[in-house]
Amino acid sequence: MIKMEIKGLLMDPVSNMPVVILRDLEKGLFLPIWVGIFEANAIALEMEKVATPRPMTHDLLKNLLTELDAHVDRVVINDLKENTFFARIHLTRGDSALSVDSRPSDAIALALRSHAEIFVEEEVLEKSRSLRAEGSDQDPDRLRKWLEEASPDELGKYRM
Repeated sequence: MIKMEIKGLLMDPVSNMPVVILRDLEKGLFLPIWVGIFEANAIALEMEKVATPRPMTHDLLKNLLTELDAHVDRVVINDLKENTFFARIHLTRGDSALSVDSRPSDAIALALRSHAEIFVEEEVLEKSRSLRAEGSDQDPDRLRKWLEEASPDELGKYRM
């Protein structure tokens, strides 16, 4: 597993879809994950530390886990099938360890709220690279080039 950080959250200028950019601190590898608007909003709210008047879904999940005396240890992006990423949320409650299936966007939103680490399986990075070679519609090489050439205004306020 490779530990990642959120490098940024931005809009893909071609597909006009939000993209969460994960980055490996050691090797500088990037993993872009295209997410839905609502999921991007949940991530952005926590990145910007925006307080909402009522708990949003991921805040509710964190509150439930707290009340159940459980905590998020880590989230792992563990698979990539047919251009769809999969994740697991790893929890601890007392002496019990649990692992729950999740969409990566939900896992990331919960990890941010729980101050949990984000990991990606090496196999997922390899599959992602092979998609680039096949010319996926959501081409990470195109996104990497755009990230390198874009001005700060184009990247938006969520770039870190």
